[in-house]
Amino acid sequence: MVPAEFRALPYAETVVAVPSGPGTRRGGTPPRLGVHLPAGGLLQQTVACACAPPREGLRPLGDHKFRRGVKTAYFFDTYEFTRWFSDRLLWNTVPGDVTTVPDVPSIVKSRPICGDNANSVLLNLDKVRHFIFLRDDIPFRKKSDKAIFRLAITRRPHRERFMRMYFGSECCDAGISTPRPEYPPEWTKPHISMYDHLNYKFILAIEGYDVATNLKWIMSSNSLAVMPRPTYETWFMEGTLIPGYHYVEIRPDYSDLEERMRYYIEHPDEAEAIIAHAHEYVAQFRDRRREKIISLLVLQNYFRRTGQR
Repeated sequence: MVPAEFRALPYAETVVAVPSGPGTRRGGTPPRLGVHLPAGGLLQQTVACACAPPREGLRPLGDHKFRRGVKTAYFFDTYEFTRWFSDRLLWNTVPGDVTTVPDVPSIVKSRPICGDNANSVLLNLDKVRHFIFLRDDIPFRKKSDKAIFRLAITRRPHRERFMRMYFGSECCDAGISTPRPEYPPEWTKPHISMYDHLNYKFILAIEGYDVATNLKWIMSSNSLAVMPRPTYETWFMEGTLIPGYHYVEIRPDYSDLEERMRYYIEHPDEAEAIIAHAHEYVAQFRDRRREKIISLLVLQNYFRRTGQR
């Protein structure tokens, strides 16, 4: 059951089908169900889950305990909400950077956007690392007309390819913060903070093992997030982001970076509109009480859609 303090809210158990649009699918797969909360009509989080699947592979919720070998952040981010439900209910969770769809309905931090991802049910996991928002007092027009790239590239060949293309270029301050023997020593640059990034008009948000962790705080700033169209999503629902509206899209091979930068340098009004839309999108996730309600409803739907409620 949803805790009493949440049940008292008139909309706490409102579940509606997510309309067609960016990041949604129609036909051929189980429906994506979502929770719509009315605060400004801005927030619509989704949970995709197979309907009444076999229970093989699911474990009792009562077995979810902190012990040696359990990833701390993932445990506490799930236990914050699973503790409100009966220990007899069955579930599964897959911690870490999840880039494939589990064989059974599972609570995950990340999932592929395309294809049948119905067994991947998102919760806001490892949020101490992933859900960071910044205050940016520098207007877009006062920032440097350059892009910045400071992301880990080890075992991430697509990011390494970006470094090889743009290190030393005039349009992008590209570098890595940790020296590695397999990379040219000149690639290593001094570590800079998130706030140091905000001096640049353009910040690269290229996916790592799954999503680009820095995307959330970039979209809360007065800089433009620049990236290819995402292939993975988390609780932030990256699959619903609209290119040219929430972020600046570049080709997967990064070849048009300088062209896209030049366009928005010459059209600052359009750049500032994208930044305003990004701020509006981020605002959905700043209401902590509402986020908790949605998390509880995601789990309630998980148990219902697996035939247990």
